[in-house]
Amino acid sequence: MVPIEEYATVRVGASLLDAVNALEKAQEAYTASKYQHRAILVLDSRKKVVGKIGQLRILKAVEASDDFDDEWETLKKYGFSDGYIASRKEQNRVKNPILGKASLLEAAAKRVEDFMQKPTPGEFVSEDCSLDVAIHKLVSGTHLSLLVTRKDRIVGILKMADVFGAVFHEMRKACLDEKR
Repeated sequence: MVPIEEYATVRVGASLLDAVNALEKAQEAYTASKYQHRAILVLDSRKKVVGKIGQLRILKAVEASDDFDDEWETLKKYGFSDGYIASRKEQNRVKNPILGKASLLEAAAKRVEDFMQKPTPGEFVSEDCSLDVAIHKLVSGTHLSLLVTRKDRIVGILKMADVFGAVFHEMRKACLDEKR
């Protein structure tokens, strides 16, 4: 588990740029694992976790909203193929690049609460639960991490990469023991 104090966090109201800076700072400071942080926790004014922003959510926030949603639905309604619609979307993206200065400045100013993911009940695990329970929650919920709780407080993050490392270590140990 990574203690919450060592994890990337921002407060509600922070900008996307603040969140990315926090993630970069946490990655530089965290050396206990070769697996980097992939998310930022969003805290309210009482330092309670109210959301999480993963790398995919950041990329979605950077990608400008599609102003042609109505056009795509109309094309679909009239029977145009998915391939044709995808081609039109790609042409539109070339004309309006994500990495243009205006798009990036707009994205940097977005507030984290507008695109964060709120935790679901399946994303929590007690700090004293077994690794079996954690594995089950990661697999069944297809999560990349779990929020670790002590009573009603989130105290850390259990990352899939760390669980995988522990499982791989135990598997290797079991195979070595079997050969003896």
